[in-house]
Amino acid sequence: LYQYGGNIISVQVENEYGSYYACDPGYLRHLQRSFRALLGSEVLLFTTDSAGAEELRCGTLQGLYATIDFGPGSNVTEAFGAQRQVEPKGPLVNSEYYTGWLDYWGEAHASTSSAWVARGLEDILQLGASVNMQVVSWWRYMFHGGTNFAYWSGADFKDQYKPVTTSYDYDAPLSEAGDPTEKLFAIRTVISKFQPLPVGPMPPATPKYAYGWVALQKYADLLDVLDVLCPSGPIQSQFPLTFEAMKQAHGFVLYHTQLPWDVPDPAMLGAPPHSICDRGYVMLQKEYQGTLERDGQTVLQVTGRAGDTLDILLENMGRISFGANISDFKGLLGNLSLDSRHLSNWLMYPLAIDTAIQHGWPHAALLKTSSGSRAGPAFYTGTFETPGSTWDTFVQLPGWGKGQLWINGFNLGRYWPRHGPQQTLFVPGSVLHVGYPNNITVLELEGAPSTPLLLFLDHPLFNTTL
Repeated sequence: LYQYGGNIISVQVENEYGSYYACDPGYLRHLQRSFRALLGSEVLLFTTDSAGAEELRCGTLQGLYATIDFGPGSNVTEAFGAQRQVEPKGPLVNSEYYTGWLDYWGEAHASTSSAWVARGLEDILQLGASVNMQVVSWWRYMFHGGTNFAYWSGADFKDQYKPVTTSYDYDAPLSEAGDPTEKLFAIRTVISKFQPLPVGPMPPATPKYAYGWVALQKYADLLDVLDVLCPSGPIQSQFPLTFEAMKQAHGFVLYHTQLPWDVPDPAMLGAPPHSICDRGYVMLQKEYQGTLERDGQTVLQVTGRAGDTLDILLENMGRISFGANISDFKGLLGNLSLDSRHLSNWLMYPLAIDTAIQHGWPHAALLKTSSGSRAGPAFYTGTFETPGSTWDTFVQLPGWGKGQLWINGFNLGRYWPRHGPQQTLFVPGSVLHVGYPNNITVLELEGAPSTPLLLFLDHPLFNTTL
């Protein structure tokens, strides 16, 4: 903290709480007391909300400095006028100036023009906003793009569930890989009108390397390696349990039961509305039948005989992180039915895939024998070597469906090229090895191409939706 010789001059207590339906000042008072107890009385505590009157009414509290957020194209004078309604004195602060936006699976890559961002920033600074000790300062969301590695990409709810892509490039001034963009230089030009720029050249972009094509081979179908992925064994229940009830924070759970009667003619296997959270990959007698999904297809036609195995691999695609729907339970939230008759007697396998892979599986294990052509969830493996250096790179999965990718045990995140817009995953050079093979593990959920290949590029591919 600043009062102890550090560089932290203020601490944010809440973020856009005014957009949450509760509107509970008691909650904000509790946070205020807690922060004061931990940080003392000298540090400046603040909140952030949009410039709407209702949001500022519910998101602010006397004793917490109220700031606002908005992006380019907003009426700067009106926005700061709204802040003045709740903070008559003190600095004008836009604590989240949106330099771009995030991407959702199945939609176009979001972008915001550099000129628009620069013009909005200049309008803010011309009002003397965010000035502290005669030094211009501001927060920007986001200044640096990033990556939602592993399972950390969240979701929004805007009339429907909208999962966020693995890439959080955001069209930010610094790219996902940390490289300067045209937008950064436009921002520097604006800043130079208000204060001198630092002396010296700008750091260049980091080297990237196109390692080329890598061939993979199928290792095993997921259903054949449950002993490795769930060593503690299944949880038994008459009806399906949620991820939360099984203490599975993210990733995957396999739900297993058997058909209780013969189904000689096509019957409807389905779930109640909004009870598939978020995607379910259905296998009958280990044969892939198709996918059930939230806000999408919730029924499949199946046939079978009494005792046939029915498996549904449920994928958590990311939790809703904003608004009134953040109590976002995952898994099978309702009873699956066959021709309107509920199925029961479930075995549920919370899968610890990352734990297994971080311990060397499957590269340290013997190759499994499995159907090379079977669709549905399966693991693929391969290796490649780097030519003396480990540079950042981007990996593309041409012809693949949807899944998860690990290199050297590091979970790079989800891929979904058929849905887009993101077509490549960012691979930091720090993940790679020099002098011995780099291990690739892919969990393909729907079906790999007949010749399973990956392609390492020296640039990202963002904006393609199939």
